[in-house]
Amino acid sequence: MLNRVIKQFGLQVESINEVEDSHSSTVYKCTLTKGQNVFLKIPYTTLKFQRELEAYEILKDRVSIPEMLDYWSGDDECPGAFLLSELKGKPLTLEASPTVAFQVGVLQAQMHTIGPPVVRNLTGIKNEFANWSDFVEQQFYSFAEDVKNVLDPQLYTQAIEKYEQMKHKLPSPDGPSFVHMDFRPGNIIVDGDQVSGMIDFESVRFGSTEIDFTKLYRDFLSFDTTLYKAFREGYNSIRPLIDLEIVLPFYQFTDAFNSIGWCKRRGIEKNALFLEENLARLKSFLL
Repeated sequence: MLNRVIKQFGLQVESINEVEDSHSSTVYKCTLTKGQNVFLKIPYTTLKFQRELEAYEILKDRVSIPEMLDYWSGDDECPGAFLLSELKGKPLTLEASPTVAFQVGVLQAQMHTIGPPVVRNLTGIKNEFANWSDFVEQQFYSFAEDVKNVLDPQLYTQAIEKYEQMKHKLPSPDGPSFVHMDFRPGNIIVDGDQVSGMIDFESVRFGSTEIDFTKLYRDFLSFDTTLYKAFREGYNSIRPLIDLEIVLPFYQFTDAFNSIGWCKRRGIEKNALFLEENLARLKSFLL
């Protein structure tokens, strides 16, 4: 399939390497014969292709993202593909400065200021805001079918009971906003003390901002109060930040639960480390 995509875009490739931190789509970094670096992305499904395509059109010139150089709508064998420019830098790490954390807050807040288009019909990106609690619940119980085959029955029952207890404590949703749904360090590109932008829009929705802080907090903000403070200041410089202390526990719990289900769907052996991490997180809420 890769060779077909390269041929489709008419690329003269000198070297090609698969990007390891892509958990769903297949992504390749290509160095062309003229020395330019570009990325080829083949989404996991046709729906994910359509979401990503619409996201690039919505976010262009509003938030810092790669340039979509070309795209192919695919065929019966391929769900589609994107040819993307390179954002200078590397994924966000815990070594980042407060200056970078501030910019990450600005970047996310800029994204959250974007609401559903008024005149355009979207076929890939859904507006889930009006029925936000139903959307979250549908996701949870959809993954529950897979989680049931991983957890022992007592732990599974505890998890279901915990979810039912916690969901009633959530505040009114904040939005409707463009939410990334996978806003984590691997999808935020940093060059020195500058945030270059964000990538990966195959899971995006219009919904409540409250869901979008979970992975960033899990993998970055929770490790350093200075970074957390700088992030909050950056976000608040664009729009008011919701009270994360109220919503984070619920979404941390559901993220761990849903991630266990995701590992079952995508292969337990292949995702063994991620599965163990989320089992430990889930148990920390239950035991």
